Amino acid sequence: MNVRCFASLVSLGLLMALPVSAAAQGAGDTMVGRNVADQKFAPVPGLPTCGNGAVQSGDPSQGASIILAKIAAGCVVPWHWHTPTERLMLVSGTAKVEMKDGAPFTMHAGGFAALPSKHVHQFTCQQACLMYISSDTAFDLHYVNAQGGEISPADALTAVKETAAVPPSK
Repeated sequence: MNVRCFASLVSLGLLMALPVSAAAQGAGDTMVGRNVADQKFAPVPGLPTCGNGAVQSGDPSQGASIILAKIAAGCVVPWHWHTPTERLMLVSGTAKVEMKDGAPFTMHAGGFAALPSKHVHQFTCQQACLMYISSDTAFDLHYVNAQGGEISPADALTAVKETAAVPPSK
């Protein structure tokens, strides 16, 4: 399977694998509210198994969305890029965000980072992370090697001693 095809499957897998309730979509003029303790976290296909997510708003495979992610200390999402602009809001923990040709940024609880569309970056959770990931269009993921060429999630994650999550079987 080529890398572009796999990236498309990862995008599609986000919707199929992450729990999406009717409340996550919003109900017009009705308030939506939920607490972390009530969330049903699930593996996100193509991302490391050391992180899980729960859709809070929107549909990651179709358009803008917000995902609540729970990521274990030491978890690395190696060099990659997304089509949408990605906004990270760290609720708890400590993380390092690096962008190619930029200075690393250490996020602490309450921290925010905006990563422009198609800019290569990586994320390392240093102390158990709970964070919101906001995407302004359909969420996709493209891992890259040192030369910037696309590689499969398996190749990218093996290099950092991680394993890619897979969609749950039906």
